[in-house]
Amino acid sequence: MGSFWTRLFDLIAPRFCVACDNRLAESEQHVCLNCLLDLPRTHYADQPYDNPMAQLFWGHFRVEKAAAWFFYQPSSPHSGMIHQLKYHRQREIGHFIGRVAAEEMSRRHFFDDIDLLIPIPLTKRRQRSRGYNQSLEIARGISETTGIPVCEKAVRRTRFEQSQTHKTAKERRENVSGVFELVDNEAVSGRHVLVIDDVITTGSTMISCCRELQKATDVKISIFSIGFTRS
Repeated sequence: MGSFWTRLFDLIAPRFCVACDNRLAESEQHVCLNCLLDLPRTHYADQPYDNPMAQLFWGHFRVEKAAAWFFYQPSSPHSGMIHQLKYHRQREIGHFIGRVAAEEMSRRHFFDDIDLLIPIPLTKRRQRSRGYNQSLEIARGISETTGIPVCEKAVRRTRFEQSQTHKTAKERRENVSGVFELVDNEAVSGRHVLVIDDVITTGSTMISCCRELQKATDVKISIFSIGFTRS
């Protein structure tokens, strides 16, 4: 019966892939199988201690491991997943890509020693404007797959500066300097936390957030993002 109604709804209101805009099959959600298979994967989980993304954080804080699911290019069809998630109120995409990415990364044991998932926070004003935090939606998808709990309250964003999109690496670092605050040391003390973002480009936002988290007692920090922009 469920399959009948799914086919009927697809006939009345067809669903389309957010990457290639082709019609989705009955068993597909948000992204078609061809686009998922075609994602330019980083394979950083195979070498999580020393890869181009992990190297962004060397010298800023001690990073245990770092990986991204795929290489992100703003003009590529695959960027549609992130664009629809961030700017078109399709929060369910975050949950979906978090779950699918975690299924792949779990096979490489990337999450084996992680205690908590911490999404990069938004300011209250920005979250009200967007309707949700896209990094939190991704974290919830990862949590569903891995069983690792999500911690939202350990660190908060105290203010939102200008968009990072068209800034240089130096301008990005200055733009997010000091915008995060550790508010719950006990939540992360003695834990290995995985900090989650949608896309990492220069790592400036992540560095600012993790420097605050590093103030917690005996905390270990690792990084995960859905996309990573190659320089």
